[in-house]
Amino acid sequence: MGIWEILIIGVGLSMDAFAVSVCKGLSVKKLKPKHSLIAGVYFGGFQALMPLVGWALGKQFEQLIKSVDHWIAFVLLGLIGANMIRESFSAEEGQNDSFTFKTMIPLAIATSIDALAVGVTFAFLEVDILPAVALIGVTTFALSAAGIKIGSVFGDRFQSKAEFAGGVVLILMGIKILVEHLFFGG
Repeated sequence: MGIWEILIIGVGLSMDAFAVSVCKGLSVKKLKPKHSLIAGVYFGGFQALMPLVGWALGKQFEQLIKSVDHWIAFVLLGLIGANMIRESFSAEEGQNDSFTFKTMIPLAIATSIDALAVGVTFAFLEVDILPAVALIGVTTFALSAAGIKIGSVFGDRFQSKAEFAGGVVLILMGIKILVEHLFFGG
């Protein structure tokens, strides 16, 4: 898997964090640069950590399921993407304007659970994990920090579109992995 594919997956994974950041930006009465930094660090950090944990778990079971790894990647990415698309149509939840540890940790974990599953697929696809998680973390940091500003400026009209787009990207990546493996020996 190349750098561009990892970047595309990183952008897709970061859409949940971006959407939450937009909501956080909406809730802030007086936006400060530290708000963007805090969101970027929490969301980017967890988006980097979770695939690493998933990769470590996947490596433990790699030999047991190597013959079906492409199907696992396809199903996991498809399910994650479909869930993101479904959530993009659900009613919006209200956000508070707190950026405390107690508020940000649950949000960071909730928005990065899908990255754990992607990390498992990385183990099966022999992805060089450290550059991959660094790229995913940096991508999510940048998009989350930008999401805070965008939320404070433009409002919530982009949240569901971002989540929908992220879901579509992950589904397409799952299809690509399956097609490459089945038809091109990837």
